[in-house]
Amino acid sequence: MARLDFPTYLQHIRDESRTFRDTLAGCDPGTPVPSCPDWNAADLLWHLGEVQHFWTWMIANRPKGPDDYPEPVRPRDYAALLAYYDDQLAGLVEALGSADPEDHAWTWHPDHKDVAFIFRRQAHEALIHRRDAELAAGTVSPFPPALAADGVDEVLDVMYGGCPSWGEFSPLPHYVRVDLTDTGDQVWVQLGHFHGIDPDGITHDEDDLHVVTDPGVEPDAVISGTAEVVDARMWRRADGADTHLSGSLEIVDRFRAIIHEPIQ
Repeated sequence: MARLDFPTYLQHIRDESRTFRDTLAGCDPGTPVPSCPDWNAADLLWHLGEVQHFWTWMIANRPKGPDDYPEPVRPRDYAALLAYYDDQLAGLVEALGSADPEDHAWTWHPDHKDVAFIFRRQAHEALIHRRDAELAAGTVSPFPPALAADGVDEVLDVMYGGCPSWGEFSPLPHYVRVDLTDTGDQVWVQLGHFHGIDPDGITHDEDDLHVVTDPGVEPDAVISGTAEVVDARMWRRADGADTHLSGSLEIVDRFRAIIHEPIQ
């Protein structure tokens, strides 16, 4: 699947973040966020503002990491939260717009240590939280199809896939193909098992998945739907009722069990 270019990611960050902000501006601060049960509208607004503050600082101070990061103080009232958020969005857009995507920067991902990772991740952070804001407000608008298609690949490859240096992924000969019916994209996933002992001495032994290139075999199962439907489902912002399943339901259930684990 072809990646979006960096100016396009940046425009999506602007657009999705502004829609997020405008949606929450019309909410009571105490409005529950159905997709984030522990949060209300004010908590959601603070969260994305804090996230954008964090990544702005990481870009501006690259390659310093979280040990040097100054934690922001949450504004007390909703108007101040909105103003704070406006400042963080402006800062993130400016920082990304003046940075070279290839520059080294701290990120939490073991394999992607550059500003490019932040461009992509923050576009999807804004998109998914825009959906959270709209669910709180009761008004849901469409995802941009190309961004949603990229989001399916990103959530499976980056958020659920990958392998830290202290662990090992053991692949199994089981494949799921995700077909995005409106964009024509496909994402192949290989199921397997992850095991290892993390730096805190905790043993991990669990089913896992990796995004792979087309292996040239028939998939065990196929999940299909529009890019928006599948992206929202992978992020548990929709129930997946509009997806279509075919092939081995046992493999589909194993895939579902993996993506139902919380994203850290």
